[in-house]
Amino acid sequence: MSGSEAETLFERIIGGEIPADVVYQDETTFAFRDIRAQARVHVLVVPRKRYRNVAELAAGDPQLLSDVIATARKVAELEGILESGYRVVFNTDEDAGQTVFHVHAHVLGGEPLGLFGAPEQD
Repeated sequence: MSGSEAETLFERIIGGEIPADVVYQDETTFAFRDIRAQARVHVLVVPRKRYRNVAELAAGDPQLLSDVIATARKVAELEGILESGYRVVFNTDEDAGQTVFHVHAHVLGGEPLGLFGAPEQD
């Protein structure tokens, strides 16, 4: 769907066409649980307006990027992980693991997460 005018999976979720476990929503953002959770808490924060990735969002609408980050904090608060710590991750394009080309932040926490990235090579 990259570069396509077709609705993304996330637009279909936001529109209610595909069910999701919604954690929080407001005028500009929508947050729901990832069905392939990588931590006890794994919530996706999606801007309602589609941008391909976080770089495009930052260039096109810095205020909306700020809204996404504020919603990530709100999710951490609602999930009870604000004080213990949480991670916010944006995967940008294929090599970073982005599979849905509608920018989204992963909010992860609820347990020790350790380091991340490519595993160490011996």
